[in-house]
Amino acid sequence: MGKTIPALLPRVARLLQSFGENLKLARLRRKYSADSVAQRAGITRRTLSKVEQGDPGVALGVYARVMQALRLEDHLSHLAVDDLLGRKLQDAGIIPMRRAPKKKSASAVGADPDRNEPRDA
Repeated sequence: MGKTIPALLPRVARLLQSFGENLKLARLRRKYSADSVAQRAGITRRTLSKVEQGDPGVALGVYARVMQALRLEDHLSHLAVDDLLGRKLQDAGIIPMRRAPKKKSASAVGADPDRNEPRDA
């Protein structure tokens, strides 16, 4: 029985496909052959084809090696840089806590802990 992979949302699948197409365009602009990029990345020609199609089954490390072969590895630092949703969630959870006034202890008011009546001093 094969490994079950959760399905991607259609929007995410389109983004991944667009990313693969961008890598293919970058390769073609540089006039690199698919064989040479695959060899530089240490992958097969078939795996490079999957990368350029945006296949979600390809490991992120393989995408990174293809980017390195195309000299685009610096672009990896732009992934998930500005997490607006995460910041909003974090800010929503950081509400200054107001402390309730401290309750006076039984010994401070002179009450006997065994009885609920004040002691005579």
